[in-house]
Amino acid sequence: MGIPVFVFAGLLVHCVFLASIFDIYFTSPLVHGMTPQQTPLPPPGKRLVLFVADGLRADSLYELDSNGTSRAPFLRSILENTGSWGISHTRVPTESRPGHVALIAGFYEDVSAVAKGWKENPVEFDSIFNESKYTWSWGSPDILPMFAKGASGDHVYTFCYTAESEDFGAQDAAKLDTWVFDHVKSFFNSSRSNQTLYSALNEEKVVLFLHLLGIDTNGHAHRPNSREYKENIRKVDEGVKEIASMLENFYGNDGKTAFILTSDHGMTDWGSHGAGHPSETLTPLIAWGAGVNYPQRVASQFFEDNFLKEWKLENLKRLDVNQADIAPLMASLIGVPFPLNSVGTLPLEYLNNSAHFKAESMFTNAVQILEQFKVKMTQKKETTLSFLFTPFKPLSDSEQINLLKKTRLYIQQEKYDEAVSLCKTLINLALEGLSYYHTYDRLFLGLSIAMGFVGWTAYVILVIIKTHTNLTKAAQSHDKESTILLYGFAFVGLIIAFFLLIQTCPWTYYVYCLLPVPVWYAVVKELHVIQDLAAYLLSLPVGQSMGFLLICALGIEILVFSFFYRSTLTIGLLVFAGWPVITQLWVQAKTTALIWILLCMLLGIFPLMPVVGREPNIPLVIATGLLTLLISCSSLSSLCKSKNKYMNNEDLKVQFYQMLSIALSTYVVSSTHDSLQNKQGLPVFNQIISWTTLVSSSVLPLLSPTFLFQRLFSILLSLMSTYLLLSTGYEALFPLVLSGLMFVWINMEQEALQQYGLSLKPKLAVFNFSYATDIMQFRQLHLDDVRRSFFFVFFIVTAFFGTGNIASVNSFDPASVYCFLTVFSPFMMGGLLVLKVVIPFVLVSCAFEAVQVTTQLSSKSLFLIVLVISDIMALHFFFLVKDYGSWLDIGASISHYVLVMSLTIFMMLMNGLAQLLTTKKLELSRKTKHHST
Repeated sequence: MGIPVFVFAGLLVHCVFLASIFDIYFTSPLVHGMTPQQTPLPPPGKRLVLFVADGLRADSLYELDSNGTSRAPFLRSILENTGSWGISHTRVPTESRPGHVALIAGFYEDVSAVAKGWKENPVEFDSIFNESKYTWSWGSPDILPMFAKGASGDHVYTFCYTAESEDFGAQDAAKLDTWVFDHVKSFFNSSRSNQTLYSALNEEKVVLFLHLLGIDTNGHAHRPNSREYKENIRKVDEGVKEIASMLENFYGNDGKTAFILTSDHGMTDWGSHGAGHPSETLTPLIAWGAGVNYPQRVASQFFEDNFLKEWKLENLKRLDVNQADIAPLMASLIGVPFPLNSVGTLPLEYLNNSAHFKAESMFTNAVQILEQFKVKMTQKKETTLSFLFTPFKPLSDSEQINLLKKTRLYIQQEKYDEAVSLCKTLINLALEGLSYYHTYDRLFLGLSIAMGFVGWTAYVILVIIKTHTNLTKAAQSHDKESTILLYGFAFVGLIIAFFLLIQTCPWTYYVYCLLPVPVWYAVVKELHVIQDLAAYLLSLPVGQSMGFLLICALGIEILVFSFFYRSTLTIGLLVFAGWPVITQLWVQAKTTALIWILLCMLLGIFPLMPVVGREPNIPLVIATGLLTLLISCSSLSSLCKSKNKYMNNEDLKVQFYQMLSIALSTYVVSSTHDSLQNKQGLPVFNQIISWTTLVSSSVLPLLSPTFLFQRLFSILLSLMSTYLLLSTGYEALFPLVLSGLMFVWINMEQEALQQYGLSLKPKLAVFNFSYATDIMQFRQLHLDDVRRSFFFVFFIVTAFFGTGNIASVNSFDPASVYCFLTVFSPFMMGGLLVLKVVIPFVLVSCAFEAVQVTTQLSSKSLFLIVLVISDIMALHFFFLVKDYGSWLDIGASISHYVLVMSLTIFMMLMNGLAQLLTTKKLELSRKTKHHST
């Protein structure tokens, strides 16, 4: 197989492996074709008002101030005197979109929706708004359009402020909530002179939705324990009081308005959300008005947390719910059909109604979830051969009929408690059945992909042995055997395709199931290579072969573990520190080895530090900027002193500009922090400097000399100026220490090469990247090159996880990008956070490029070894992908798999980028002279 064909095949195979997890783990759980279910009895309310205080934690609302008063006196008086209260337990991801979908549509959005954007509907779903007669909503442009687009007809109306209003650096984000309250008041005032609107507002089944984003924005900008966050809660409380009073007056106190106040998610103490910490998953729920129970006094109640005592609410019954349970509660209060895809269970204790009404509502709830189960089962039955179909036994057709009949009989006999109990059993069984059919094909598809993985990895190992080592003998061609082999594998492929065809499987199933066929054909075709390899391994002492395989397995397991426990990287770096001692390099170069040991130990401190973003430390970022300036000044002075004949004035100017860029970045970080602290927003001058630095950092290295250490130092300075702008704490030091280790690594590899008599050590100081390809004679691979490739993969993983940057992308903390923008823009902010993660990656790639050219290796041979290492890791992560648990767990499991799968594709891009950054030079002046080594 030629190089272009091999590269194309590799890209294709990895794209299939990458796409497979979204088909296997993250297909949408939603089904369509159910009939709407509605409680047959008249509802208690005509209209519902839903307040969602975005980012409001339960403890922040319920706790008392130091002086014993509530910061939300109106809502406190409601839960003490007129309504019911509790905690709504959100599921992760604790983000705004999934939280609102759970509240308003009653189901937990699958992870695939995250990839489809924040504002669009990746799948059509039903909601309370859609089932209502009219819905009017006010608030954020990130949330409201999602439910309007999903509605059938044009009865859902939205009123949004501009996206630019969501500014984390603004004077006071509470103005977002004031905007909502003011617009609701003016809307109702205007309706008095608009007969059509007035009539619509007086209809039944009306929903008013107020989305209040101020608390979330203040929490991100100032943290939840700040005065701003707490003051915003006070303002929301006043606003809710005014709106409730105005609506009661507007409707003449008819007692037909139900009110619900809750939140989509909470927030950590350091101002982020997305994960599964109790501060993020515990949100308040207060309901009052038409059809809602009054406070229930109790002598004592038990919860595992100790909040009741802290909040002084021990004697008021706390009614906890799951977030999706709020949708059926709202449907029941105003008599609209339950959302078709809702998986929530109606919380009966919130209802102030007859036992008959509660039993009927619960029965409606059970039938509505059972409808989804039946549709899902029918879909699966139709696409599976009858003799292979395994139904969900606990809820067979006869069992369904039996449970429904019994429940209906209990209601007729007025045995309402027994009816409710049966309904809950039916709901739990139906939800289990939904999950069973949703994951029905997972094992079958997983095994197909695993077969493809193992075959591909085996093939790459055979290619390495065949083309880059001296282990194989010349192969004799057996045309007849290869023809029989081809027909045999083609026959297997046809059988698989026929089997999939008669089951009417989706086209992606064909790709996953047929992929292993050509891959394993390619492996079996190289049988002579396998025989030569086996003969070579048998000729070696058993202990040596087993020892090598054991070390390889241990190394890959350490890499896999490091994705879950960052401290594993520290153990790996301590082992690396001992490398010169074990291999006698210590004797050859004591000084270099000592620096290597010190830098390995210093870099090993970073994975032990807490995840970036929790504790900002701006003085440390400023100190790092000054340290970088000091290092570059000493570098500049040593260059001037040595009167390097390869340097000229143009090159000195470039380094001076880079030093100026570092100084400006340090100033911008300090100035922006002070400005935001004083609530003066992001200064325009700082913003211009930040974006200019970002753009120039990709160009300035191309103006510097292409001598090995000078070019690598230039790349470090340019990327460091951008990295400083994206830093909030100790991580600013990370690229500096990492680069130091990379410089020493290049020298250490020269020491290691001396045993082969290939070292270029004397020439390293004047080694020129741009002439490297001309003078190189590429050599065959040694076993030591496996170690080189492993070092590279280890350093890449350290570059990603050394400061826990991936976690800060998952658990979104915008503080890192405040030098560039403060207005909420998820994709721009996400892009900058990804850039922050990629910068250390580029530094390692450039160092690896230097190692490749100075150790006389072709990039293809090392690339193939890295391919094998990353594919073995990817197979681990394929079986560790989760579609449940905390958003951090789900996000991390996807990130791990995608990261390792992308490593090969990304490595090719990074290899190209590293070659560009190290070998190319832009000429700004004709006077610039060229010198060769």
